[in-house]
Parts: sequence; structure tokens; C-alpha cells
Amino acid sequence: MKKHYDLIVVGGGFSGVAAAIEAARNRLHVLLIEKTNCLGGAAAICLVMPFMGYWTTLPGEKEKTPIAGNIFSEIVCELKKNGGMSSENDNDFDDEILKLILNRLCIKYGVNLLFDTVVTDAETDYRKIVKINALGKSEKLEFTANYFIDATGDGELSMLAGCRFMLGRESDRLCQAMTLCFRMGGIDKEKMKKNRKRINSLYKEFKSKGLIKNPREDVLLFPNFNDGVIHFNTTRIVKRNPTDPFEITLAEIEAREQVFELKEFLQKNIEGFENCRVLSTAMQIGIRESRKILGHYVLSVDDLKNLARFDDAIAISNYDIDIHNPEGGGTSHFFFRDGEWYEIPYRCLVPLDLDNLLVAGRCISSTQEAQASFRIMPFCAEIGQAAGAAVSVAQKSDAILSQVDIGTVQNMLRKEGYLL
Repeated sequence: MKKHYDLIVVGGGFSGVAAAIEAARNRLHVLLIEKTNCLGGAAAICLVMPFMGYWTTLPGEKEKTPIAGNIFSEIVCELKKNGGMSSENDNDFDDEILKLILNRLCIKYGVNLLFDTVVTDAETDYRKIVKINALGKSEKLEFTANYFIDATGDGELSMLAGCRFMLGRESDRLCQAMTLCFRMGGIDKEKMKKNRKRINSLYKEFKSKGLIKNPREDVLLFPNFNDGVIHFNTTRIVKRNPTDPFEITLAEIEAREQVFELKEFLQKNIEGFENCRVLSTAMQIGIRESRKILGHYVLSVDDLKNLARFDDAIAISNYDIDIHNPEGGGTSHFFFRDGEWYEIPYRCLVPLDLDNLLVAGRCISSTQEAQASFRIMPFCAEIGQAAGAAVSVAQKSDAILSQVDIGTVQNMLRKEGYLL
């Protein structure tokens, strides 16, 4: 038996959650399908944390202004209220409390949730998705909807529906490096702090001697809410295709070896790590970049550096152009100053090939360099919220998504905290 909705969102990360909530609070009947057992995407499945900067300081003001939309702001507010984030810090968060908060917010606004379900096929007719097939706990499922949003990160729904896409950088299709995040416990944090500067200098020495296989240039670690626990975002897998299951399998195997290589290095050489243990590795390797759907506009690095403005802008971002070398070590940066940001046009969310599908999050239409900036979780939520608003406007007039009244969408978003 088919089930019909106004909107089906595939992917329960920040972009999918924000899209679903925005549409549902505008009275659409929404289904959010997630392949794992929780919401939160990279934060929950890949242990990606903390939140990168999602604010700016406006001219003449001293206080930071959040620029990722009011749904992300509500998530942050609920995290703080429930002990999942420091009241003084808008970066570090507790991912277990995050999963709970996202469940509650979706239920509050009337989003229908479906976990442990994978979309396996999309049927199209006359430039529209007419049906999707899914597998949930070995049960075959069929769904129809007026509109769809692909928030899978990897552009999976778009690919299944036949949309054209770009992969990696134009010259060789290599994507940004992948990382398996992990956490270690049993660490004496006071001793570790005193020896923290020594970690990277000794790590580089070991690398120069061929004693470290990990191609990353340094050790990247972050504090954690729990006593004696440190979070690591420092494994690096390069030259693997993040859309190929066999390549991903090899990446996961290689990354886990890097985890324990680093554990041994720290335990034997750095004070404070003598009794450390690997507590957890992410359920899935973190993918910074994979498919990027070919849309009506391809956002470029020149757009970012020129602080581009667009008539159909639906989001802004100012996170640095942060490229983890697809070939080996090294990470390049281009930073924006306070009060600077670029706009993201609605056309980047609209695939060339279909009329009732939008993409949201890191798989929108852009070059590798541009994607390296807006791919962070707060701005993925901002893009997702904009996609949900666009579908809400389209639903009211039965419009195809490329012809939505963008002025109406922008007015909605401005009322919801967007700087456009």
C-alpha cells in the first residue's frame, strides 16, 4: 500500500531536519526518512563536532550575530536548556542529547519520522519523481509525494532519480579527505594540557621518520563533556571514492588502523595518555564531499571571495574555504572577515533534471572549493530550512520548484532570522 505526503525529505541530518520542520510548521504533511536509528547526520553518525562558527559581528556592533536561521538557533537553545551545551560556548555539544532534542523538535512540529529505512529506487515521469521505493527492516515500502527534498549529503535520492551530478574537483574527480572521528578515555587532562604543544612537534618528527602512516599533517583534538575523554578528528583517508561501497569499505578499514596507530603513539610518548583507551569510533566515516547535484547555477569560489549577492538568495555563509587535501597532507584556508559573507542562490538547490525535487545541505550545486565553505552543519541547516520554505510556497500554488515565487520565500526567511 502506497502512502502519500505533501513532502518527503530523505536524510535526517541538519539539512533534512530543518527542511522537514520548516515545511511541517507551515502545515505540510511531511515524512522524514533516515537510514539510521537517529537524527543528527554527521554529528550523530560520524561523531563530527564541534559546531564551526555560524555567526558574524555586524558593523557598529560588539555582540556576535548568528546567521544560520532560527531553526538552528532553536536547536542550540534546546541543547543549552537540556544540558547538552555549555551556556558560555556555542560550539561544543553532547551528541546523545542532540539526538533527543532533534526527535522532540520534529515531533513538536508534526514531522512524521521513519528510521532504519533506506530508499532503494525512485521512479520518474515527465520530469517528476512519482514514487520512491524503500526497504525498512526487510519490509518493502512505497511512497508518493507532491515534492521531495534530497538531504542525504551524498545526493543519493537525486542520483536514483537520474539527476546529473559532479564528483570531486574538476581535474581528477578526487574528493576532499575523509575522516573517521573517535574518542579516547582514561586521559589525565591536566597533564595533557601541559604537553599539548609537544604532541604535534613529536608527531611531525615521527612522520618524517616514517613511523606514522596517517597522511594528515598534525593531530587535531577537541575537549569533551566527559571527564578524562578527548575527541579526535584526525584520521585522513585520501584518493577513495566516497560514493563507491567497496572504496568506502577500504576507507573504513584503513581509518581504523590510523585510530590505533595514533593511540599507540600518544600512549607511549605523551604524558597524560599513559592509561588511555579508545572508547568509540564513529558508526560511519565522515565524508566532507561527494556528489554535488548539477543545478541551475553552480556556485564558484570566485562567488565566495567576491562576496556575491544574488536576486534569488536564500542563505548566506562566512565559514572559511577549508579544503582538506584530496591527495595527502595539508589543509588550505581562506578566511572571511567580520561583517563579510556571501549569498547562496536558490538555483543551486534546484536540479536541472526534475521539477519536484530540491537538494539541501552539502550536495547542492557548486564547485569543490565553494562547497568547502558552506558544508558545515549550521549552514546545512540554514540551506535545509530554505528548501522547506520553498516547498511550502510551491505547495500553496501547485508550482514546479524552479518557478517558485522567490520573493515570498525570501520574506518568510527574513522573518525567521535570515540576513538576505
